[in-house]
Amino acid sequence: MPDQITISDFEAVDIRVGTIISAQPFPEAKKPAVKLTIDFGPGIGHRKSSAQLTVHYKCDQLIGRQVCAVVNFPPRQIGPFVSEVLTLGMPDEDGAVVLVRPDLRVPNGGKLF
Repeated sequence: MPDQITISDFEAVDIRVGTIISAQPFPEAKKPAVKLTIDFGPGIGHRKSSAQLTVHYKCDQLIGRQVCAVVNFPPRQIGPFVSEVLTLGMPDEDGAVVLVRPDLRVPNGGKLF
């Protein structure tokens, strides 16, 4: 069984929804990845993310998709790119990333609760 956390621990992680507005190959990454720009709405704005989405997604198919991301981690340098948010995914049977996203369209910037 995983370690238990408190509700305060959970509330400290700021998970928001945003829409991918740009997706480009990231050949400089150690593992195959894509550079994303995600629009989180007026409160947060546009943020960049590196995500290992190359198995199930093509860059042009990602544009316009809503995704969930942690927006309150510090920026992380990944090669020549600074990733500002952590785009969330779950592994498929083979370990490839499948995006976590809302079932229905919701306003950008909405907080997971």
